[in-house]
Amino acid sequence: MAAALSPQTALIYVMVTTAAVDRDMSDTELSRIGSIVSQFPVFDDFDGDKLPTVAQACGSVLREKKGLEKVLDLIESSLPRKLHETAYAAAVEVAAADLKVQPEEVRFLEILADRLKLDRLVTTAIERTARARHQTL
Repeated sequence: MAAALSPQTALIYVMVTTAAVDRDMSDTELSRIGSIVSQFPVFDDFDGDKLPTVAQACGSVLREKKGLEKVLDLIESSLPRKLHETAYAAAVEVAAADLKVQPEEVRFLEILADRLKLDRLVTTAIERTARARHQTL
């Protein structure tokens, strides 16, 4: 397996993968990733200029044979336990960015929650919070 990622890079892999699983990375999703990197405290010391390079590296891994499995392995081995909920919250934000969560995104969120060993009550709370935040009239 490839070397472990930094926790920040692993979080970006989570977001890029969420955006890519439906094979349609929208500008809205990409913009949301940029917003999360600029707003979440975990990225305070991350050089935002590196975001495109990290995203491209994730895309390269995803295009490999069993790429999704490899990305999930990297995420799981690179994220400290205290960032598992943060990773899920970031993924949900990206999935909700275009106001319609695709079935592939739902399935990826389920797989991610399972890999990160997140309690169902926690994931439901994160999802409900995102739904409330993105509610329109």
